[in-house]
Amino acid sequence: MSDNYGRIVQDNLRQLYGNLPIDLSRNLPGKQVGKQFYFAAFGEKCVIDPKGIILGEEEYASVLGLIVSVYALIANSENCVLSPLKSFKEFPDSASHASASAMPSSKFLRPHVAKIKKAQQRIVKTFSGGKGPSEAGGDFSFILYPLPKIALCYIFYEADDDFPASVRCLYSNNANQFMPVSGLADVSEYTSRQILKFIGH
Repeated sequence: MSDNYGRIVQDNLRQLYGNLPIDLSRNLPGKQVGKQFYFAAFGEKCVIDPKGIILGEEEYASVLGLIVSVYALIANSENCVLSPLKSFKEFPDSASHASASAMPSSKFLRPHVAKIKKAQQRIVKTFSGGKGPSEAGGDFSFILYPLPKIALCYIFYEADDDFPASVRCLYSNNANQFMPVSGLADVSEYTSRQILKFIGH
């Protein structure tokens, strides 16, 4: 964990455990065992430990580890408010990060809409999600929870004779209460990357 992400993750963990909130397990929410906290993140079993962040079987000092550590640092008692869903640009101070948020869904997922449709039930189950709300539109949609209190609604439009396939990604209404806006851009990007990993790309 000698890279920059690793150092930031370690700094965040030192800050978290230096003044460990007594209600952290409830605020994540997750299960506390000793100094470890267990919950689901990005479709994987996640463990926060004083020494690092573990997703699945691997220790993450990368962007995923950084996202999880920031989420833990600002965990609070508010509940996820799903609707009305918001586009990234609707969050305050999002303008400087808008291009970073818009790119991953379209760039990474657009060529794979057909495969995602076939795998959507497994994807939704892996991310503790559900069917997208009727107002989402599109040819199909689903809600995923990359973090327990942050939901993403993926809306897919299949290719036809006139238009190529396309994808939109919307956020739960109060997602910015659980992650800085700059981090929300990373949440959508790395959720999209996890979807591609799930379907074998």
